[in-house]
Amino acid sequence: MKKRFLLTAAIFFAFSGAVFAGENNDLRTLFLNNKSNICCINLRTFNAKDVNGNEIIDEGEESGTFLNAIERLDELKELNINTLHVLPITPVGRLKALGTAGSVYAVSDFWSLNPQLIDENSELSSIEQAKKFVDECHKRGIRVIIDLPSCGSYDLFLTHPELFLKDSKQCSIVPTDWTDVRLLNTGNNSKLNQDVLDAHKKFVDMLLLIGADGIRADVATIKPSAFWEEIIKYTREKDPEFMFLAEASDSWREPPSKYAEFTPYNKLLGAGFDGYYGSFFNLKDWNAEEFIEHIKFNIKLLHSYNQPKSVILSFSTHDEVSPIVLHGENFSNMISWLNATLPFNPYCIDGFFTGDSYLYPWANTRAEKSETDDIYYFVHRGKLDIFNFSRRPGGKNLNVLNNFKRAYEFRKNNSDLISKGSFIDFKTDNDKVFAYARTLRNDTVIVIGNLDFEKPQNKVTIKAPGIKKRTDFEFINCEGTIKPGRNRIYTDLSAGEIKVIKIATKGNL
Repeated sequence: MKKRFLLTAAIFFAFSGAVFAGENNDLRTLFLNNKSNICCINLRTFNAKDVNGNEIIDEGEESGTFLNAIERLDELKELNINTLHVLPITPVGRLKALGTAGSVYAVSDFWSLNPQLIDENSELSSIEQAKKFVDECHKRGIRVIIDLPSCGSYDLFLTHPELFLKDSKQCSIVPTDWTDVRLLNTGNNSKLNQDVLDAHKKFVDMLLLIGADGIRADVATIKPSAFWEEIIKYTREKDPEFMFLAEASDSWREPPSKYAEFTPYNKLLGAGFDGYYGSFFNLKDWNAEEFIEHIKFNIKLLHSYNQPKSVILSFSTHDEVSPIVLHGENFSNMISWLNATLPFNPYCIDGFFTGDSYLYPWANTRAEKSETDDIYYFVHRGKLDIFNFSRRPGGKNLNVLNNFKRAYEFRKNNSDLISKGSFIDFKTDNDKVFAYARTLRNDTVIVIGNLDFEKPQNKVTIKAPGIKKRTDFEFINCEGTIKPGRNRIYTDLSAGEIKVIKIATKGNL
């Protein structure tokens, strides 16, 4: 593996005499209009060069960097991705760590860049390399959201104990099973910890310096609403279009530690966040009614604030097991078409669109070398690796890739219908089958899906008011296996199948 070096804070501050907001940032507007097609990437693996094919980046091979990431941006643009969610770019801790490179979420400081992402052979400084990556994204119409970790590493605790919560013995606090990080002491709504606030403001300044367009706040629920109000106000004074996305869910009810604050999703939205995750990652466990009710819940919720809000379609994230592992390629195809047809912001992770299982042959085995005090290749089974220098994400499933391309192209070609159209719930006679329509003026798209990934559902009847016996259907991703009736649609569905059709006869619904 190529030689790595430490990045000092001095390098950052040498370039931070003036912090300018991006002049052409439109991410917040894009997101709030449900037109941000987001792909999550881990820069450390995004364009890693695994020459020998053993799926780990060995001595002499090249892991992902800001600069080599640029090679893949055209690929994402061709997939109609217009926004990147970049996992943390801050330095990682090496003590009490997980994995041979350390978790990207175990941040060892908030005010500089991870040296693992820097190309030491370039004449550009670290900040210049990060800025070049963002600039190249912008040239292609791709906006950039940077992840803000929720906790700090043990290394950071040792150097800056004033930033952390402590127990009665003055020891750092490990939240739940996140053994490689420690809880920050953000204070509470009555009194915030100024040291932690200042550290986060330095993080914001760094992002503005490299031209980033937004922040995704990791586990935003464990910081008080007053903290976020302060950070968001500080940022928006510099860039009004800077977008804030909270990792929060309506299904989260308590903090990961008794010592932590807990701010529910609705108060985070009230504090100034533009959007949150919702609970779409629970689709794998829902029946049809639960899924439809969650869609309607979010439509109602997001219209209940004085300012516009939105949500990401978090069916598959780096915290979730690969759809391929869970339910095979049909689940991936279903997610692509739901992303393409629901009135929220599509979201996927690197490797999803080619069917990666995120199963690594060396997972959790002993390593010959490590940059941390962990001598094992720690990974979460079936999830994108964030702990080691591993291969570039990607599978070889052409069916998944082709469905992804067709789905995102469909959303692009029907942009107003999908982002602005009405949502109509269709009742079915089968608790495994969901159905809905999206309508705008004379355009209507109908989506029907089977949430049973083991068994087909035959002779399904869907109540579809306005449908006529002679309604003509345009089949978007299926053959002519759907029949219209009077206020009814009849169809058969294979296991995990999703069907998307448009009404070809104007004004039928």
